[in-house]
Amino acid sequence: MADLLEQGAQFLDDQRHAHMTRTVVYLRGGSFVEVVATVGQTTFEQADEFGGIQRLESRDFLIRTGELILDSEVVLPQAGDRIDETVGDQVFVYEVMAPGSEPPFRYSDPYRKALRIHTKHVATEAA
Repeated sequence: MADLLEQGAQFLDDQRHAHMTRTVVYLRGGSFVEVVATVGQTTFEQADEFGGIQRLESRDFLIRTGELILDSEVVLPQAGDRIDETVGDQVFVYEVMAPGSEPPFRYSDPYRKALRIHTKHVATEAA
């Protein structure tokens, strides 16, 4: 018997991919790949050294797991990788990272069809 929840997750991923994405460039060292991604955000909360709660917001990129291919190999995101997002005549540069001991990505669904990659804006360049 087919897993109806997995089929539903696949349907939703297909709809997200078809209607809620933009092309970005994923870079690691000298390797890069153009992928389509959905832009999102995650809010992290962290206690500072004085016990105060700091809220940090990450710009997230949701990318299909099998489409993150560098040097002919499917890879997982690593801290320090880069995502370039072109908007008009500007390129917004994001570094893959998450605050504290948080991982730089997580799977977006229980079937590991999409990655939610956490980033921080580090630069803006001319296109």
